[in-house]
Amino acid sequence: MDSNSLESLWENLLSRQADQIHLAFNSLPLTERRAVVDHLQRMARDPGWQPEQRLSAEAALSALAGEMPEENA
Repeated sequence: MDSNSLESLWENLLSRQADQIHLAFNSLPLTERRAVVDHLQRMARDPGWQPEQRLSAEAALSALAGEMPEENA
C-alpha cells in the first residue's frame, strides 16, 4: 500500500463517520483488520495520543464493534 493509500485509509478510519469507517475497514484483508483494531485500541487507551485522536479511535471502535475479527482468526 502506498503512502497516499495508507493516509487515505487512516483518514477514513478516523473520520468519525460510520459509513467511511466501514468502507475503509472492509477494504482490508482479514489479516490486516486485527492489526488495525489493535492500533485503534492503543490509540484510545495509551498515553501520548491527543484527545481528538482518542475520540476518533473510540468512534472507529464503536462503529466497528460488530465487525471485530476473532482473536483466533
